[in-house]
Amino acid sequence: MERRKVYELLEAPAALDYELYLNTEKLLTCQKPFDDLANADELQFQIVHQVEELWMKLMAYTVVAVDEYMREKQAFRAVTLLGRCHRIMRMMTDQLDLLETMSPKEYQQIRLQLGNGSGQESPGFRVLLRIIPDLWETFDQAYVTGAGRTVRDIYDHGYAHDEAYAVAEALIELDELFGKFRWHHLFLIHRSIGMGSASLKGRSVDLLQAGAKHRFFPELWDVRVEMTDEWGHDYGRVRDSIAEKAEH
Repeated sequence: MERRKVYELLEAPAALDYELYLNTEKLLTCQKPFDDLANADELQFQIVHQVEELWMKLMAYTVVAVDEYMREKQAFRAVTLLGRCHRIMRMMTDQLDLLETMSPKEYQQIRLQLGNGSGQESPGFRVLLRIIPDLWETFDQAYVTGAGRTVRDIYDHGYAHDEAYAVAEALIELDELFGKFRWHHLFLIHRSIGMGSASLKGRSVDLLQAGAKHRFFPELWDVRVEMTDEWGHDYGRVRDSIAEKAEH
């Protein structure tokens, strides 16, 4: 097939209702013109990151709705929408695999196009880092302190696998998936430029590991440690070997 003909088809003006509704003419010109691409991988690089911004926009919009439904104690709606956030995070993580088809050499050519830009400057990412922690205050007021309970009550002393537990588990899954996304991104960097190199802002990308270790809802993680330590005290931390018992 002739490359120029394909370019003309992709750049054709919008005419049909579907194209006009989705504003495809504008959407498909958000990338650099074909003739201006640094190499054959730059179009992929731009599209993956632009799509990630769209997913993060939807996720931020959804997180606001989750917050509102938790305030109203509509647990089923909150859990359903948190499930949507979970799916978004999984798609965002899976999409990073596309970028692993670039060679380190080809990525360096693309990297020259970024100026001093960094993924840490992503508007969607920065908004999510700002608003997701706020979900804890709302959850606490609706299902924990505001309900005269503790996190330990929800998970242990008053455990009933109730609405509070379901929302808590949906929150910790969001936290886990966000962390997995950040770790996956770290491996992508490791594979592209190495972990000991300096970022475009002159800082070692090793510093990104601190962000990957961050947790939005530490109370939900800490309660597991608290319970396990106490259960270990009650049940014993060192037990007889099952294999040794079977021999007798």
